[in-house]
Amino acid sequence: MDERPLILLTGATGYVGARLLRVLEGEGFRLRCMARRAAFLKQRTAEGTDVMKGDVFDLKSLALALEGVHTAFYLIHSMGATGGFEEMDRKAAHNFAKAAQQAGVKKIIYLGGLGEGAELSAHLRSRQEVGRILRESSVPTLEFRASIIIGSGSLSFELVRALTERLPVMLLPKWVKVLAQPIGIEDVIRYLTEAVGLPLSESRIVEVGGSEPLSYQDLMETYAKARGFTRLMIPVPVLTPAVSSLWLGLVTPLYARVGRKLIEGVKNKTVVKDPVARELFTVEPMSAREAIQRALMNEERAFAESRWTDAVSSAGGKPPGPETAWMGTRYIDQRTRRVNATPGRAFSSIARIGGRNGWYAFNFLWQIRGAFDLMVGGVGVRRGRPHRRDLRSGDHLDFWRVERFEEKQLLRLISEMKLPGKAWLEFEVKTNKGRVEIHQTAIFYPSGFMGRLYWLAVLPFHAFVFQGMIRNMVRWAEEETDSPFIKERRRWGRFKR
Repeated sequence: MDERPLILLTGATGYVGARLLRVLEGEGFRLRCMARRAAFLKQRTAEGTDVMKGDVFDLKSLALALEGVHTAFYLIHSMGATGGFEEMDRKAAHNFAKAAQQAGVKKIIYLGGLGEGAELSAHLRSRQEVGRILRESSVPTLEFRASIIIGSGSLSFELVRALTERLPVMLLPKWVKVLAQPIGIEDVIRYLTEAVGLPLSESRIVEVGGSEPLSYQDLMETYAKARGFTRLMIPVPVLTPAVSSLWLGLVTPLYARVGRKLIEGVKNKTVVKDPVARELFTVEPMSAREAIQRALMNEERAFAESRWTDAVSSAGGKPPGPETAWMGTRYIDQRTRRVNATPGRAFSSIARIGGRNGWYAFNFLWQIRGAFDLMVGGVGVRRGRPHRRDLRSGDHLDFWRVERFEEKQLLRLISEMKLPGKAWLEFEVKTNKGRVEIHQTAIFYPSGFMGRLYWLAVLPFHAFVFQGMIRNMVRWAEEETDSPFIKERRRWGRFKR
């Protein structure tokens, strides 16, 4: 029998939770995760991690998830939800506190937000109310309060990066000069991890932040310097938080409602006043400059470890259908289709792509694009694909190369075309509530103005090329090998073996 204390992690599909999950697993903790989409999360956890389907609004599932738990992480909030998010947060916290008390949980660890005063934004007020509800229970609660979190894929980092990358001239309202104390995501994770072993006899608040107070303007200037940009920043007196949030919806990746809640919180000063974190923990917080440099280093990978858009709010998941968005320095075109076939069959339709088999839709456009690539000194599509049936990491595939291949699950391609930027194309098979899905994601990191211009030039073609790809991929997977449907398409050179 495993004698290690059992830890419950909620919010493991969110930005902080996903990072914390990997660290806790890596350090050998006995771990259980509760998620509304358990099947989705199970694909992202290590073999020894227990994943349970549960919801903070479902008391029965909550009681089962907390059974036998020693320490519970509460990383749930409804910032991305529509409607009365404050009431939802309040009810969720009450449910969790009561269930934890009844289950005999020894400690709750919660990540909230810094800020003080009578004019707190609704978002910060709700985060602190959740902390108060948890602390008022009989379960000792350690409430961390943090300011801006800086890391690859974090909401605040996406805001700073998108504004600085896209706007050579910026009009700065008063709120960009309000002081905060940005903290790197790695430092946040270290605090949370160390908190597991911290003795706690009564509830307390611990304020955490980076090495120095800075404003959003300071962060944008620091980011611009790290990227080698020169930006002209002009202060203006009239841009209110409400108007700012609408403007952010046009020039940054933020959803309008999330942007408004974020800006309303930015107007509040969020700096560390109580230095007790330095006494209780061994963490030596990095500077904002170091945090930005580390975030940029991580963004050189194909994908950030986790992104704020990965989070599933308590109001529901991300909207279905194609999603095309600007995410800081990258563009994303993401599409999902359900498949009435086994995961293996679905992945077979993915693994056969390229070469003589073609790209499922508008192959002549792929040939034309390859010809243009040859004209500018690229590889074109003349390399085809390996003669063997199976792909491996490192294989060439027309003007792509296989960057990552996981049998029956994932194929990630990196472009070797001559491009004003970097491009990836990823296909993944997932099972969600017993339904098999193919996820197709195109990602492009533009290099300067020409990179953004290139994406806008090819964007009209994506609507039918990428949609046709995933649609025909699903058809291939669903149809029987000897069906008339497949035979007819083979006759016309489509769906070749």
